[in-house]
Amino acid sequence: MPERLVPVILCGGSGSRLWPMSRRLLPKQFLPLVTEHTLLQDTVLRLRGLDGCGAPVAVLNQEHRFLAAEQLQALDVTPRSMLLEPIGRNTAPAVAAAALLVAAEEPDAVLLVLPADHLVADVPAFHAAVRKAAAIARLGLLVTFGIAPTFPATGFGYIEAGEPIAPHGGAFRIRRFVEKPDAQRAQAFLAQGGYFWNGGMFAFTAGAFLAELERLRPEILAATKNAIANAARDLDFLRLDRDAFAACPSDSIDYAVMERTDRGAVVRAEMGWSDIGSWSALWDTGAQDASGNVARGDVSLHDAARCYVRADARHVSVLGAQDLVIVETDDALLVAARDRAEEVKEVVERLDRQQRSEHVSHTRVYRPWGYYETVDEGVRFQVKRLMVKPGHGLSLQLHRKRAEHWVVVSGKATVTRGDQTETLEENQSTFIPVGTKHRLQNLTDAPLFLIEVQSGSYLGEDDIERFDDRYGRT
Repeated sequence: MPERLVPVILCGGSGSRLWPMSRRLLPKQFLPLVTEHTLLQDTVLRLRGLDGCGAPVAVLNQEHRFLAAEQLQALDVTPRSMLLEPIGRNTAPAVAAAALLVAAEEPDAVLLVLPADHLVADVPAFHAAVRKAAAIARLGLLVTFGIAPTFPATGFGYIEAGEPIAPHGGAFRIRRFVEKPDAQRAQAFLAQGGYFWNGGMFAFTAGAFLAELERLRPEILAATKNAIANAARDLDFLRLDRDAFAACPSDSIDYAVMERTDRGAVVRAEMGWSDIGSWSALWDTGAQDASGNVARGDVSLHDAARCYVRADARHVSVLGAQDLVIVETDDALLVAARDRAEEVKEVVERLDRQQRSEHVSHTRVYRPWGYYETVDEGVRFQVKRLMVKPGHGLSLQLHRKRAEHWVVVSGKATVTRGDQTETLEENQSTFIPVGTKHRLQNLTDAPLFLIEVQSGSYLGEDDIERFDDRYGRT
């Protein structure tokens, strides 16, 4: 494959059906749900060994930029670009922004569009499908990957294959897209053959996609061009212009282009694919014991059958249960019938209506400098445990409504308080009065751990006024 292949990795999405592990500030694509790597990392790792494959373009929500950057850095991967969406506008504008960036330098490069949260178990089969899709994309066609169905699924859209594309075996022109069918139609598709699950992965040249988008949805292309033209560089990120991107219509690649183009093609793919869309999908793809159970973490099973059980913070014992999903974290527990796993999204919507926080973040919240964990909270006080990574530090900031007391547990802290700077070691502490400019830094090569006690009339994270920040958050 001598020509360039540029992966475009779509890192958006909330993964609400995988609550309580997946949350708004730490959605499923940044979690290790299948292997020891996160789903995003697995997506990048499976690209290794593809001839001509260049560095990826990542498109992501601005709230997750440091998470994505750190996870790619852990793999020693330097992305071609990291595009920040100021607001979600679905996949068509996201891919259009990536295509515009690539087309400015390589209009004939093939874009390989991949969601960051899918599972592909058979990597060699994936590589073979990509090579075939790239060859067809170079003919000017817009290619999608059709997953060979293994059962009459009702949770996926389908693609009906049309005329074969010679000489590429297993490649077809697209006859039509079919919305998620009922059980009877899904069974008929499986029996008839010639239908594939819509896997949400694509291959096309940057120029071909942009030409079809201009023909079919020119308003999307125009708004995205404006967002790119007025984009701002932010550290290693490219931040799309908020006003221009907000004016862009929200639509998927399927609805905006693929279902309307006459240049669509589908490549048959049998590669152990799953969209990891629910806990039942993880049960389907997981290693089951003799009773059909899948267990992760500190789990004991007694006379249980066909259950998915995951323990994140504590021991979980299951006795006499069948066909359940049980997922435990340090602040929430989900128990659900496995055949109703899709309805977990409704649980999250209910939590949102009740203005609760369990669907927003875990007790451990990651920041570019490290993380903090909420240990205890009550009226006018909150206790957190902070970890500051070596060589990192918090912004120079102040709080209008709260004071803070820091106690170093281990490591060495460099503390700026007003006009004074001091070094604190293990068991030493300092007090930050309300309205005082301050900064916490770890200038050593070892992690810094400390306890922070907040007190005051308001303890929300939005009571932060930043004056200087190495991460560009001022």
